Parts: sequence; C-alpha cells; structure tokens
Amino acid sequence: MHQYRTHKCHELNENNVGETARLSGWIYRRREHAGPLFIDLRDHYGVTQCVILESNANYDLLKRIKLESVVTLTGEVRARDKTAINERLETGKIELYVDAVEVQGESEQVPFPLNIDEDVNEDLRLKYRYLDLRREKIQRNMTLRSRVIAEMRDQMRAQGFTEFQTPILTASSPEGARDFLVPSRLNPGKFYALPQAPQQFKQLLMVSGFDRYFQIAPCFRDEDPRADRSPGEFYQLDFEMSFVTQEDVFATLEPVLFNIFTKFGGDRQVTSCPFPRIPFFEAIEKYGSDKPDLRNPLHIGNVTEHFAGSGFKIFARLIDEQGFNVIACPAPGGGSRSFCDRMDSWAKKQGKPGLGYIFWKDGVGMGPLANNIGGERTEAIRQQLDLKDGDAAFFTCDKPLRAKTFSGTVRNEVGTQLNLIDQDAGFKFCWIVDFPMYEEDEDTGAIDFSHNPFSMPQGGLEALESKDPLDVLAYQYDIVCNGIELSSGAIRNHLPEVMYKAFAIAGYGSEVVEERFGGMLNALKFGAPPHGGSAPGVDRIVMLLADEPNIREVILFPLNGQAQDLMMQAPSEVDKQQLKDLSIEYVPPLEVD
Repeated sequence: MHQYRTHKCHELNENNVGETARLSGWIYRRREHAGPLFIDLRDHYGVTQCVILESNANYDLLKRIKLESVVTLTGEVRARDKTAINERLETGKIELYVDAVEVQGESEQVPFPLNIDEDVNEDLRLKYRYLDLRREKIQRNMTLRSRVIAEMRDQMRAQGFTEFQTPILTASSPEGARDFLVPSRLNPGKFYALPQAPQQFKQLLMVSGFDRYFQIAPCFRDEDPRADRSPGEFYQLDFEMSFVTQEDVFATLEPVLFNIFTKFGGDRQVTSCPFPRIPFFEAIEKYGSDKPDLRNPLHIGNVTEHFAGSGFKIFARLIDEQGFNVIACPAPGGGSRSFCDRMDSWAKKQGKPGLGYIFWKDGVGMGPLANNIGGERTEAIRQQLDLKDGDAAFFTCDKPLRAKTFSGTVRNEVGTQLNLIDQDAGFKFCWIVDFPMYEEDEDTGAIDFSHNPFSMPQGGLEALESKDPLDVLAYQYDIVCNGIELSSGAIRNHLPEVMYKAFAIAGYGSEVVEERFGGMLNALKFGAPPHGGSAPGVDRIVMLLADEPNIREVILFPLNGQAQDLMMQAPSEVDKQQLKDLSIEYVPPLEVD
C-alpha cells in the first residue's frame, strides 16, 4: 500500500465497499454525534467522510487537533445508510471507517474559516493567500485558469502558430502606462524596464521571418488597480502574424475565443462568428464607450439642439459660448423622483456637480430641467429617446467627448440599477474598429496618438500627408465582451517612412523616434513584411468565465489595491549595500505641508 494514499478524496464509491483504503488530506470539517467522530477529509480533488469510533486509539487525537491539519487515514470503505447518503458529494454513498491515523502536519488556528462561505477582509485573505487558495471556489478558479491556458495553446498550435519566449529585461518604451524600472549593476546609472507588452519583440520576430508567433506573455505596468485590472503584472495571449489583413486577424482570434467560452462557459450563450464590428465613433455615439456592454439595451442620444437657446440658461450658455454638447441617457422604468435623486447623488460621488434629469408622468415631463425648457422641448426629447410615462432621462453637459463618455458611465449605472442588463444573454462579443489614429486634447488642443503608435494608418502615407490628422483612421481594433476590453490589436506600421511621418504629426521629431525606437526602426529598414496581431488578456477571460467581479479572484498571488504583496511583504526596503552595488542613492520624498 502506498505510504500516503491509495485513492484521492473524490474517488471512492460503492464499488470500493469492503476494501481497505488510505487517504491523505486536510481536516475540512469535524462533527461529533453521540460517540463517533465524523471528519470530512479534503484534498484538491474532493471530500470523503471518515468515521472514527470512540474505541479507536486515535479518537482523542483527531478530536484534539485543529481543522486544516494534514492527516493520513487508513480504514475500511463502508456503504452509508440510505438515510445518510449525500448526493452532493461524489463520495456521498460511502464513508471510510478509520483504523490507523498519521498526522503529517498539524495546523495552528487558521485566521479565517475555510469551510464556510463568508466575506473575509481582502487584505487578510491576501496575507494568508496560501490558506485562501485552499478554498473550493478559489481552487476551482485556478484550475479553470490552467485549463483555459492549455486550450489557448492547443488552439494556437492547431492554427500553425509557434510559441516563443521574449525577453523580460528590456528597454523602457512608452506604451500607455508607467514602466517598472530595473537598475543595471553592470551599467551604472542605466535601467532596464519590464515589458508592458512584447510589442516590439513580436514585431521583430515577423521581421526575422517567423510567420506566426504566440506566447502566454507576462506583462508589467505600473498603473492603478481596478476591478478588471490587476496592478503590476498580468498575462495575455500574445500573437502576431505576417502577410495578413485585419480580417485575417479576426478570423484567427474569433474561433479561439468562441471555442474557449463555449467549452468553459457552461450553458451560457456565446456570440457566433463572425463577431459584430462596431466603428469607434459609432460606439461612442451610441454607448458612450469603446467597450460597450451589449447586454445593456440602452443607447445614449445627443439632445443639444433641444437645450440650445432654451430657458435652462446654464446649459444654453455652455452650448453657445464653449461648444458643449448635451447628451442624454434614457432610463426606461426610472420615472420617479426618488430614483432620479439617487442617480444625482451617484453622479456627485463620481466627482460631478450632479446629474440633470426629466421624468414623465401623466404625459408631462417633470423636474427642474423640464420646467425651464418648457413642454415643447421636453416632448421633443421624449420622442427622440422613445420614452413614455414612467420613464426618465439623465443629461450631461460638457465638451463633446467628455459628455459622451460620462453618459456612457451613466448608461452602465442605469442599466445595473434598473435591472436592464440581460443576464441570460451569456457572452456578447464585438470588435471595435476604425479607431482614430490621433486625438486632440480638449483642453490644450495638442495632437497625440489616440491608441497604439505602431498601428498602420488607413490609407498609409498618403492619408498622413493629405488628411486632417483627426480624420485619419488606423487599422486598430479592440475586442470586447460584456463591457470588458479583452484585447487590443492592430495591423502594424511596417514602413519606416510612414512611421517617421506618423510620429512627426504627434510632435515627435526623427531624432526622438530613433532614440526611443531605434531597434525596431532599423529592423524595418531591412525589409519588413506587412503584419499584425492582438493580445487577449488571460486574467480577464478567466474572470468572465468564472463569473468573478474582481480580477484578483483568478490570479494565484495577486497584489492588493495598493499594489502590495502582503504575503511576501513586497515592495520592501533594501539595505544600503544593495543600493551601493547598483550605484543608487535613496533620497526620501519631499514632505509637502
């Protein structure tokens, strides 16, 4: 007989009755019923009920040691009484009558219970993450993550992709977030950066003649956490392809995502291929977001004309003097003053002065805005938004893009509060396409890249030379599922002359381009193929599949909301000798009164 186990804790069944079996695991639960001691023994695979009679020499030992102690139990498999069968357990028709006990590792009192579902302070969970990971739900999430990654690899290899590993220590490169810097001991005063993404390396692989690359790539960004974004480190299915168009990339990624979400998403529906394509500007106009949740039926609307020159002087003046837009978000079923006031309070918590509203009752628009603009304008708004009695609308007045994007946030909140989001819709995918190459800062008027600076402009060099920069679109695309951006991608700019011009429009001279991107730029001068790719986020995919609202629930050892590893106590101070070896002197931050 094996030293530790003959079976795992999910394997024993009626066919094993009468056999001697040995199990090892953690003491999950313990119950005493008028003599016999009942122990639920748990391992990674499942739970088996074990029975220790009072006559057993190990009875007092098993009664004394604490939950989560690791033990090996040997005994006879017996059938449960029919009245005691537990259909919820794979092993629910049998139990192990224990003869021999060996304690492998005795536990102290755990800081929080592992055998009941209750809210536990997140920082406490992360401090003792190795205990938190014993919980059934978290183990299920991590196993799901492993299976999803394995499926990704299988799917990509089946399409002819080769897996490569790109460097972790690289050069600093502006890609939208702050770099994590690593000082070089051998090159004093100089720093590596951890890659925000393998962007340049995967493009260089295409220049090197490899046709199809992929990697489950670690990425590092020093950015603030969100529910769908982990600070510090995340993983993505990174891939790149040569001699492809945008549609080729879509045709590659769509079946991978469709198959993964179908396989691991239970009975939930998945958008059929091809996924809908929504141009960026259409998404902003309809949803106020470039990552719309298509389960939400609401569309925002521009109602500026109904407030221009109206009796609501604040909006009218901002429209006339500053070119502000008024954007409306409909709220079907939200036509009560209490709900409107609640939304107004919510807007103030978002840092806004408030949220204008109109609600309709008995065929009349109600509220301060309706009183100021009059019945005719109010009715025109109602008709434009296709609203009726019992409905409401909320209004944002701001510079055009800001007004639309905040109305998109209002749309999300209204959809949630009024239960308008179709929870039975499953996974609703779409592509956001035709991103603008450039954007204008609404405050300063400065022109800069709106997205990935390495994207190929639609129309190439001619478009850059002949069009208003704000009218130039890029072969840039995002894939979105249920309001979460899963991936960004692009057909890359593989022509040096186009790259120089693209950066010049954004205010970067050739010397800056050569300094920051010299490696890639030089490579493009030696014959680069047209190429493109994408990089769906592994963590976000698993978060959606596991139906978890917080991405930290699907990461083995995540940082907390302050980007701290409470278990390993990182980041931490280092001693002066370590800093000296790196030619670094620590200067405390200035205190500001």
